Amino acid sequence: MNQDPVAIARAVRTLRCLPFRRKFYESVDAGPISSTEFCRRAEADGLSRTRLTPRRAEDHFLWLIRIGVLRREVDGQGLTERVRLTPLGRWVVQRWPQEIPPAGPLERLSEWCRRHRPRR
Repeated sequence: MNQDPVAIARAVRTLRCLPFRRKFYESVDAGPISSTEFCRRAEADGLSRTRLTPRRAEDHFLWLIRIGVLRREVDGQGLTERVRLTPLGRWVVQRWPQEIPPAGPLERLSEWCRRHRPRR
């Protein structure tokens, strides 16, 4: 895959900082899922390291869309609330044969700053 190294590094860092497990990314690669569906399935299927509300899950989905890991599903009416994995997301997830290693506290703080305090 011919991707920008900066985009890859940003996606790797983001995936390590979010609470989603590898199984979540495999699930959205197999078929689309909405934040509401995710919250119903997350605990039972082990899709997340922490419990999330639909609103919080949607916030994470929006960030992953902005990073380029997820995209909105399209149907006959246009965009839906469901998301799917992008080729970049698929490529990054495949880097880890097992579980995605969680980031440390400093890396998570740095990612939080990038996400909530973007450069102007």
